[in-house]
Amino acid sequence: MRTRPSLTRQITLGLVVYGVLLSVALFVHGLLVNEQAERMVWQAMLETSMDDLLERRRHDPGFGWRNNGRLDLHILDAGDARVPDTLRPLAPGLHDNVFFGDNEWVVLVREEAGIRYALALDIDGFEDLEWELVKPVIASSVLFMLLLGIAVYFGARLLARPLRDLAADIGTLSPDRRGLRIEVPARASSELTVIAGALNDYLARNDQFVDRERAFIDTASHELRTPMAVIRSAAQIALTGPGDDAPRQLQRIARATREVEQLISMLLLLAKDPERVTAAAERFRLDEMLPAVVDDHRHLAADKDLTFLVGPLQPCTLVAPEAVVRLAVGNLLRNAIEHSDRGEIRLTLDGAGRVEIRDPGHGMTPEEISALYARLARGSDRGSGIGLALIARLSEHLGWRLSIEPGGDQGTVARLDFGGAQQG
Repeated sequence: MRTRPSLTRQITLGLVVYGVLLSVALFVHGLLVNEQAERMVWQAMLETSMDDLLERRRHDPGFGWRNNGRLDLHILDAGDARVPDTLRPLAPGLHDNVFFGDNEWVVLVREEAGIRYALALDIDGFEDLEWELVKPVIASSVLFMLLLGIAVYFGARLLARPLRDLAADIGTLSPDRRGLRIEVPARASSELTVIAGALNDYLARNDQFVDRERAFIDTASHELRTPMAVIRSAAQIALTGPGDDAPRQLQRIARATREVEQLISMLLLLAKDPERVTAAAERFRLDEMLPAVVDDHRHLAADKDLTFLVGPLQPCTLVAPEAVVRLAVGNLLRNAIEHSDRGEIRLTLDGAGRVEIRDPGHGMTPEEISALYARLARGSDRGSGIGLALIARLSEHLGWRLSIEPGGDQGTVARLDFGGAQQG
């Protein structure tokens, strides 16, 4: 496996390379400025000397300049054999880096009265002195790069330490523990705080996902057990019991089978993303559907002294999965029937999309209501009726609101608010 470079190494290498390039650029720029300044100095010096020498020759034609090897005057067109061959082709102007006589010269050529004069200044000593001055500059630059590399390396390690600590904290996270969060120090950078915040948000969402999965499994195992037991017992009775009892047991099997199919549909719906569920929603009249739901559940009260009152039903149009709405209201109605022995079960619908089911049953105290909500929040309800835990979780999943309250002296009131799915 290829070893990846550390962040410290990348930062150090990048800044050192940047420092080297910047130093080279400054050094080259300094050399160019120095060369230009030298030319200006040499030209000013030689122009002044040339003016002085030519002025003397104009006043004294016999004036002769004696060359001393440091500042030499040559007449290029006089056929003098002592004139170096390097100077003969030079055009008027300043010429540096001219070599003859084992030395480096700067030469000013001027033409006057058809005669070309060349005034040469030996700068070999100056170049040696310049190189001696450049050496400390190069040495200090190298030392600066070395110190910069060391400082950047340790500075980068210091800056990267919070990231290493964050990685170590992430390594301690365990998937079987809930509520884990990453803590950042008070002096942490804003970038590190953003990273830790995003990770903590992910951990929170993951905890919610795990909770939903556990509740899904717990609820599914509980809810499927009852209808399957009904199917099994009814089938055994139909097979071994009297012949006249078989049709009734087969009807129980058919109802239980239908309930299992509805329950599986609900469980699959809970496993889907709410946006996908909303995208597949239908438009229908809730007030027209509720009487049919009541009729489908009348057989559950055949052995009880219960009557059903439906209404008032205000006109209400929903955009939601119709089968899911039918199943949710039906399960609330089933719970009302199972918790009542005699009296009236009233189902009403107001114009805001709220379905209310009021039963005359045993009733629930405020303490029992609180305990029920706690069980529903954990998804572990076991005594509040078939499907009630699923209805609570389904309502939360689809943005509906389910509430259960005591019905006064006796009974319970269940309200299912579809306001978020209501359409005018």
